[in-house]
Amino acid sequence: MILDFNYWLKVAKKLLILALSVFLIYIGFKISIFYIPFLIAFILSLLIEPIIRFCMKKFKMRRKLSAILIFIIVLSIIIGLITLGIITLVSEASNFLGNINTYFEKIQKTSQNLITNFDFSKIQLSDEINTILSNSTGNFIATASDWVKNLITKLLHALTSLPTIGLNIAITLLALYFICTDKIYILDQIEHHLPEMWVKKLTKHMKALAKALGCYLKAQLKLVLLSFILSLIGLYIFSIIGMNVKYPLMTAIAIAIVDALPIFGSGTVMVPWAIISAVNGDLKLGIALFILYVIILVVHQVLEPRI
Repeated sequence: MILDFNYWLKVAKKLLILALSVFLIYIGFKISIFYIPFLIAFILSLLIEPIIRFCMKKFKMRRKLSAILIFIIVLSIIIGLITLGIITLVSEASNFLGNINTYFEKIQKTSQNLITNFDFSKIQLSDEINTILSNSTGNFIATASDWVKNLITKLLHALTSLPTIGLNIAITLLALYFICTDKIYILDQIEHHLPEMWVKKLTKHMKALAKALGCYLKAQLKLVLLSFILSLIGLYIFSIIGMNVKYPLMTAIAIAIVDALPIFGSGTVMVPWAIISAVNGDLKLGIALFILYVIILVVHQVLEPRI
């Protein structure tokens, strides 16, 4: 039997590349806390780059002046939104955490009533199995309650750990400033220190990557931001007119996060919420939530192809 060394050499190379890729991904996740501020700054620079170029072309500004002006505007908006968002989110999360036991007690009572009222004689289950079902439901709800408590507690701890947040925001803003103002200088330095062939290939791939990533991120950000704004406005209106919506900002953030996921959408949160509200007797809120969901869905269907 003759061994094909070329074949096995190719297999070994592929295995080595796979192992190296897995190792680099693992290392990337481990050190993500260090490069995430720079990645956020890079993404923000892609988003505001067209505005900088527009100012340069429209008002005949130099790049540095245009970048500084846009950076100040973006900085003011970011600081204002972050401050307002953190204050509102901490307030809502604290109230939710204080009332979480009441909510889960209601869920447990509802599930116990459903189990008690359900006619298990039709499927011929013994009393022991009924008891196990009842106990397991209570244990599951208790576990879910503890998990939600821990999650919200960690969220509050993260939001209130101002030194860490302040440091990451400062690094992000500094990186954004230098990327926007010194973009040409950074590119010149990269070209100066790398071989010409590398520069050509790197420039070609980076332009394609930046264009594709920028277009994709802009489209996704617009759609997620649209869902967030529509749901936030709708939920705040429901709260103002007296409906049972206690945490509009937290709920709007949850809807936007779920809507950003590939398979899920805003209906994953809003439709079950509307059904549960209607079943529990709050028909007005159920109908209002369903109408809000339809509005978000229609706006998405109209704007998504254009975006």
